[in-house]
Amino acid sequence: MTVRRVFVEKKPSHAFEARAVCQEIREVLRIPAATGVRIWNRYDVEGADEALFETAKRTVFSEPPLDVATEELPRGGGWTLAVEPLPGQYDQRAESAADCLALIGRSERPRVRTAKVYRIEGDLSPEEKARIRTSLVNPVESREAAAEKPETLELESPLPEPPAVLAGFREMDAAARARFVKEKALAMDEADLAFCQEHFAKEGRDPTETELKVLDTYWSDHCRHTTFSTRLEAIDIRRADVAAACDRYRAAREAVYGERAAARPVCLMDVATLAAKLLAKEGKLPDLDRSEEINACSVKVEATVKGKKEPWLLMFKNETHNHPTEIEPFGGAATCIGGAVRDPLSGRTFVHQAIRVTGAADPRAPVESTLPGKLPQRRIVLAAAAGYSSYGNQLGLATGLVDELYHPGYVAKRLEIGAVAGAAPARNVRRERPAPGDAVVLLGGRTGRDGCGGATGSSKRHEATSLATCAAEVQKGNAPTELFRDGEVTRLVKRCNDFGAGGVSVAIGELADGLDIDLSKVPRKYEGLTATELAISESQERMAVVLAAEDVDAFLQAAARENLEATVVATVTDSPRMVMRWNGRTVCDLSREFLASNGAPKTASVRVPALETGGNPPENGENRTGNGSFAEKMVTLAGSLACASRQGLCERFDSTVGARTVLMPFGGRRQRTPAQVAVSLLPVEGGETTTVSALTFGCRPELLAQDPFRGAYLAVLESISKLVAAGFARERVHLTF
Repeated sequence: MTVRRVFVEKKPSHAFEARAVCQEIREVLRIPAATGVRIWNRYDVEGADEALFETAKRTVFSEPPLDVATEELPRGGGWTLAVEPLPGQYDQRAESAADCLALIGRSERPRVRTAKVYRIEGDLSPEEKARIRTSLVNPVESREAAAEKPETLELESPLPEPPAVLAGFREMDAAARARFVKEKALAMDEADLAFCQEHFAKEGRDPTETELKVLDTYWSDHCRHTTFSTRLEAIDIRRADVAAACDRYRAAREAVYGERAAARPVCLMDVATLAAKLLAKEGKLPDLDRSEEINACSVKVEATVKGKKEPWLLMFKNETHNHPTEIEPFGGAATCIGGAVRDPLSGRTFVHQAIRVTGAADPRAPVESTLPGKLPQRRIVLAAAAGYSSYGNQLGLATGLVDELYHPGYVAKRLEIGAVAGAAPARNVRRERPAPGDAVVLLGGRTGRDGCGGATGSSKRHEATSLATCAAEVQKGNAPTELFRDGEVTRLVKRCNDFGAGGVSVAIGELADGLDIDLSKVPRKYEGLTATELAISESQERMAVVLAAEDVDAFLQAAARENLEATVVATVTDSPRMVMRWNGRTVCDLSREFLASNGAPKTASVRVPALETGGNPPENGENRTGNGSFAEKMVTLAGSLACASRQGLCERFDSTVGARTVLMPFGGRRQRTPAQVAVSLLPVEGGETTTVSALTFGCRPELLAQDPFRGAYLAVLESISKLVAAGFARERVHLTF
């Protein structure tokens, strides 16, 4: 088929993006030689006849009152740079254009590929061009595009080879294990590898490549919080307040575990979860909704619906995407809110409320001060805000509180948090243990290479070269495929898991002890994916749903009505093993006991030094008020980044969608006072309710920098205080860390 091409440029009166890019190059990159910028959106189309293409030029690709569309790039001086998404990365512009062409032509969906073409005018040196290229091309998400029109848009997909058996794996010595971990870029360490050797020696075989990658993903810190499960030994605490907290922890262990306390390892996971266990044992968590599902936290609430009380479930979840947003700000922040949404969504609730909390270094810092191997703070801040707001706004998610914390410490790693709440009538949520013969349905988006390595990538140490090797770890999300809300359908679901980190291996692997998974049935974005890629790809917007065999047809029909792709990909078995098949051959066969071990046991020692007293005020901007009189300190504080208005940032986020927002992000007589709490009505259809949920946070980075223990304590106190000040009962507050 012929590939047709069109270039679309905004008319000069509407070329706001081009002027903004020019200003960025001149003022931020400090290249005054750039005198002007022109930008074209380039569309390559395959599979559309000439008549459809001509129609699309005026209706899909351009708006004649605003744009100029041409089939050739206009002549002119200047340096031209074309940028396109990496192959396999989700491209919303291309996706939307292809959908429109299919609707207009009432034909098969054409292929569409897009690129953005920049023409920078002015006498630029090679060094200045390199700086501009670095600014416009992030190798994690995009690449420089060729100027020539391709003969076809079909991705080259050679037939994938079956996963190799790692011959000699059991015989590797310590030196070979060290080389193997580095060569394969594994998140597991050499002790984990030795642990695997022992296991496969007992089974009398070497693992396949797929099995090792599945284990690496399943055991990653991102999926299993293995750092939190590290056994803490030789604990040396020399601070009175920390020692007192540790004593309370030990007493709580005795109260919760009794005689079993001595045999249970001390670890950060136990520290983090013990308070809730103690409260539950004391009968102080009557509203906690307990189940074997491991999605969002769920609490029982009583909602007023049309004047009557109804039992509902309120679910909440916060998600950090610090590493992904650091290396690819738009996609990292978008999948931050997407990942947060999918947890309560997989709990069968409707997600109705969100807040966003971020931490950054000074975005006004000169670009040349950027640390090697990192993106400039300004670029991270702007692109991350665009990514999160784009995803949330498309999803129709009201974001009622947006705050960005500024501190020099965040130059080391960005902070990106999305927190959401969802709710549904309790009658719509059915939870049952999967039984042999049940079917597992993959619902939602298709699988591609763009999701390979996210969990392990977030669990590894990173260096200056990491930016160039993490291209597959952060995806662009397709927000509209998230939506799924129908009580008649959700009551068919016995158990559900979202496709976050780990892909098929974790999302389906966690659903039941015994599973038979057919990777060949997993819907693909394109052909050529290997068994290993299908097993670990974290492509977004997918759910794994467990259904009784007799409910499968009804569920598939309901998904078809919503234009959601749904495919049976696995069966629950009575054998405690996770088996994966690909093109008729077994590529992974792992025992549940081995999977659940989470790798080799890890230990660490703990030392908490005594708190230093006296000394000079903290440096690096941590002392926001400076020295001098009270008035001088207040002026310093008011003029700092900490007190800068976030209104422009907040206005990028839709706070009113769904008509459930109770508190606007900015209130007061002049609509300038920032709200401390996001408050929203529960998502009752028709809106006839007076029951609300609230979200807020607490954090002072300068306090955390001075004293992490006390700073964390005060963060909890601050968040509870905000809710109480907004009128909520302290007894109904639930915390998420």
